[in-house]
Amino acid sequence: MNVTRKDIDALNAVLTVEVKQEEVAPQVEKVLNDYRKRANIPGFRKGNIPMSVVKKQYGQAVLVDEVNKALQSSLNEYLNKEKLDILGNPLPVPVDEMDWSAPIFSFDFELGLTPNVEVKLPNRKAVTRYEIQADDAFVNEQLERLQKQYGTITPTEEVSKETELTVGVVFEGSEDNKSATFSVDEIKSKRAISAFKKATLGDVVSLSTKGLFKEDHVLQRVMGKLPEKALELSLTLQERNNRGLAELDQEFLDKVFGKDAVKTATECKDKLKEDASGHFETQANQKFVNDMTENLIDNTKFSLPDTFLKKWMQTAGENPISAEEAEAEYAKSERGLRYQLIESKLIQDNNLQITREEIETFAKDLLKKQMLQFGRTDVKDEELNDIAARILGNQEEVKRISDQVMSEKMRQLFLEKGNIKVKKVNYDTFMKEAYKK
Repeated sequence: MNVTRKDIDALNAVLTVEVKQEEVAPQVEKVLNDYRKRANIPGFRKGNIPMSVVKKQYGQAVLVDEVNKALQSSLNEYLNKEKLDILGNPLPVPVDEMDWSAPIFSFDFELGLTPNVEVKLPNRKAVTRYEIQADDAFVNEQLERLQKQYGTITPTEEVSKETELTVGVVFEGSEDNKSATFSVDEIKSKRAISAFKKATLGDVVSLSTKGLFKEDHVLQRVMGKLPEKALELSLTLQERNNRGLAELDQEFLDKVFGKDAVKTATECKDKLKEDASGHFETQANQKFVNDMTENLIDNTKFSLPDTFLKKWMQTAGENPISAEEAEAEYAKSERGLRYQLIESKLIQDNNLQITREEIETFAKDLLKKQMLQFGRTDVKDEELNDIAARILGNQEEVKRISDQVMSEKMRQLFLEKGNIKVKKVNYDTFMKEAYKK
């Protein structure tokens, strides 16, 4: 078998693989002999079928199969030996008709070559890394929210922005007997607020989902999902309540933080600030990594074998797609592909590696955090080791955790080598600047 490569340009090449009939003939003969022993052909006893009959019935199919096996083997061997970095998979060039009696079979494959990527750190344009402060206003707001959550519920006739409404929810395709609760303050539609102020218990209020609530997550909570288009809701008013604030006493503190974990209002606020700071750090880190990623994609210039990739995408999935569909799919996935190449180059240039010990440590830390959420503070190392060992026995879990470890290594790399400006803000400012809310 002979493999030759012809470069079309820096990003595209064609491999020609030649398979000689004489190279696959012994295996074809072996398979046909096996067929001869096992085949059931009318008019012949099993095991005594003339080879000429077997060849006539199965010869070409066996030849095609063996040529394909040899072809795939030669292709893989060449790619591994030459250490060719390719995108997607080799794409066979269609042949109108193959002469299976020829002494040599020739096949062409299009290749999309991985571009040369040069990533510059520090990046030219600075990326903001937010440090979110849990200020007094935020802590007080969280404390009031908890006091409301654990406070007394009192039915009311008057509707104010603090009033909680419990409604039966009906819409096209909804389940029976679904109900939901939301506060008037979460409603955006003035028409809806006016309707609920006028309604009495048992009344049905019909409203459009469009512009109904200030936040999408409230609509999702009410419906159980976000609709793809505006729908009409029929909301039956079931309850109308005001929540009084719970007393800031030991009973309240025990309910929120656990028995005797917090004993004073000052300790309560300190704990809320500590918990918020951990949550804020996670949000700020994610925002920083996302912004650095977008910055690198925008400012790391290289070409891709676009035409090849779009053609390859037409046949890469379970079901073929049209050229127009591939064009649309490529537009959605191009930036992701670019970042994969950028990240790969950064990993290579900075020798970022993941050890088994790092994976185990990360898994145990993750388990500790999860157990803390359920109030488990006394987890022994032996128990952690046993659970971690079971998790790491699953290769999919190992891959998932490895990806998380590498993401953290990339974040640390960005912090060490990136062009960064630090900005200290409160949570409201962060949401307005980072997410335009």
